[in-house]
Amino acid sequence: MASLKDLRNRIASVKATRKITKAMQMVAAAKLRRAQEAAVAARPYSERMAVVLANLAGAVAGQSGAPALLAGTGRDQVHLLVVCTAERGLCGGFNSSITRLAREHADRLIAQGKTVKMFTVGKKGNDSLKRVYGKYIVDAVDFRGQKAVRYDNATGVGATIIRLFGEGAFDVCTLFFAEFKSVISQKPTALQLIPAAVSGGAVAADLGGAVYEAEPDEGEILTDLLPRNISTQVFRALLENAASEQGARMSAMDNATRNAGDMINKLSIKYNRQRQAQITKELIEIISGAEAL
Repeated sequence: MASLKDLRNRIASVKATRKITKAMQMVAAAKLRRAQEAAVAARPYSERMAVVLANLAGAVAGQSGAPALLAGTGRDQVHLLVVCTAERGLCGGFNSSITRLAREHADRLIAQGKTVKMFTVGKKGNDSLKRVYGKYIVDAVDFRGQKAVRYDNATGVGATIIRLFGEGAFDVCTLFFAEFKSVISQKPTALQLIPAAVSGGAVAADLGGAVYEAEPDEGEILTDLLPRNISTQVFRALLENAASEQGARMSAMDNATRNAGDMINKLSIKYNRQRQAQITKELIEIISGAEAL
């Protein structure tokens, strides 16, 4: 049985931990508002980009001169999985949910006889995946030390993806991230980048029967637009991750604070009962000694 001193030390330790988790919850709540606003603001741009790509891709569909980023290599053998996670932990199951989706996708491809390669964006994802899938990781990048997500980060990741594709390193590229829904809900998402999935959810604009021509032609526009679309989708994924991370951390720290409070109450009750039992025992010894005299 723990002594009274041990119980006092443990109660003090849990109280100190509760102060830390409460402070982290408040910091996450402050950061969440800005991150959520940035993620929500980026969605219309990426969605409109998908609509533009769908309209242009419809004009060049089936043509032999279609850009490689749109048409792909014509093969489906080598897959590159771009896994975006956070740089820090203490955010519940946020990082593990993304890596779990990537692992399931990789295992499914390997079972089909496909070749899998991984590109990790974020320290936590790399640390988690390299234990089992280290031989599949071809590149890794993290943004530790940065206070906010910048578009330069996305363009760097996009340039790496395009460079690997140009070298013939893969046939299909899929991006993994968490879409922010609410403070308690972050949805792990897989988005195909190459070949560009222009038909997925993109609704073509209603032209009212009008006919238009593109200058330069659609193929030239797509050649310039498709690399920008990759950077845009990566940037959106990073923003969604930033908001999801803060929401998950806020929820996790709130639960930790509540659990610390419950533990303090239980330890305090145990301490008081043990202290009362010790006082009672001492009183009994004093009374017994007095009666013996």
